[in-house]
Amino acid sequence: MSVRSWFGFPNPVNETSARLVAAGAVLQSIAFLVVREWWVLVPLAFGFLARVLAGPRFSPLGRLVTHVITPRLRVEHRFVPGPPKRFAQGVGLVFSGGALAAELAGAGPVAIALIAGLAVAASLEAVFAVCLGCMVFGRLMAWGVIPASICESCNDLRGHLEERSRLLSSTGG
Repeated sequence: MSVRSWFGFPNPVNETSARLVAAGAVLQSIAFLVVREWWVLVPLAFGFLARVLAGPRFSPLGRLVTHVITPRLRVEHRFVPGPPKRFAQGVGLVFSGGALAAELAGAGPVAIALIAGLAVAASLEAVFAVCLGCMVFGRLMAWGVIPASICESCNDLRGHLEERSRLLSSTGG
């Protein structure tokens, strides 16, 4: 097995799984905000690092969600492009890793602010399927900061609109 296959990120991504992982990040964030102990941030930051590097492969939360929880759900799964989700995981890593560093440096209020922001963003993803990191990714693509070749399916607006139309017509909406 090649290094690339070990450290690849899924594309497309099951949005149900992404939302469940986000819910797990919300719970971990709330745990830190309640107990305010630095060690609570370690599994949160590690999870984001693992998912940035290799998707759910090395992430305990990612594996639980993709191999145990999602397969048992009887819902129609929607698949979305992987690169924006990987970018969003990177943003989560910056927030959780920054909070861990701040907490270890004695800057507790900074850590609290970073984790509160992370909890809000992850809650939007978990509850409403609103991925702020994905929105930033899209904006960076539009500005040319991220090359279009990174996510060609992100540029396929017609395909996304056709899928949304198909889903709406199948649900009567």
